[in-house]
Amino acid sequence: MAEPKMKEAQPRSVGHAMIGDTLATPILQCNLLEEIQNLHKEDAWLKDTGPSSKTLVKYPDLRIVLLAMKKNMNMREHKTSARISIQTLAGHIHIKLPDRMVDLPAGQLLALDPCVPHDVEAQEDSALLLTLSWRGMDSETCEADGQK
Repeated sequence: MAEPKMKEAQPRSVGHAMIGDTLATPILQCNLLEEIQNLHKEDAWLKDTGPSSKTLVKYPDLRIVLLAMKKNMNMREHKTSARISIQTLAGHIHIKLPDRMVDLPAGQLLALDPCVPHDVEAQEDSALLLTLSWRGMDSETCEADGQK
């Protein structure tokens, strides 16, 4: 009599297929359109309490975060010790820098050095991909304010 074959567990796909159990795996593939749709179902989006966000990739020296912002939503001046890039996937945002305003419609990318203060304002409902990269294995502090 043949042994019954055990059915292999299929990885559960929740917007991105993970190889393993964490966001820090050797291979990670994300469906950004599905992830944006999921962000639009969260309380922060539905109740206008702030941007909806999801960390897609998390390593000690690299983080990738998907954000959804409603029209006229503003993230007041902030900064990070990481070098960052901001890519507008959908919609249109403005990035206010100390010396100028940067227009960032869908398809545009902006890179900033560490510790550059900036505001983010959505000109229309928008989705953006934020990438943070640290020089060392851990985030450092911005010398001007001593905050992490």
